[in-house]
Amino acid sequence: MVERLTPILKKKDTKMRLAQEVGLKLEVTLRHLASGNDYTSLQYSFRVSKSSICRFIPLICRAIIDTYKPEVMKCPKTPKERNDVAKRFASKWNYFNCVGALDWKHVVIKKPEGGRSLYRNY
Repeated sequence: MVERLTPILKKKDTKMRLAQEVGLKLEVTLRHLASGNDYTSLQYSFRVSKSSICRFIPLICRAIIDTYKPEVMKCPKTPKERNDVAKRFASKWNYFNCVGALDWKHVVIKKPEGGRSLYRNY
């Protein structure tokens, strides 16, 4: 992962300071995303200033998305591709007529007539 992101995120060293390594920035970002640690605890864990963390976490996230989106977020374009995805989804998760799912997302829907408590958000 670092090799693919390095050309995008590598900064130049200056006379005043050495640039932070891309690997370190990636480690801090992944720890933040995985654990939810706040910037202050990350600051002490990795010995990186809080202001630097505030600046580079969004940049690293954007670089990860831009680099890996074409590879992992492929959308089916033809009916045959959609049917293939639905079959794989059904065989793996036993959930039919579905072409994908998002984790930890709340999708608001209107309750159908007579749906009663079946459509409550528990």
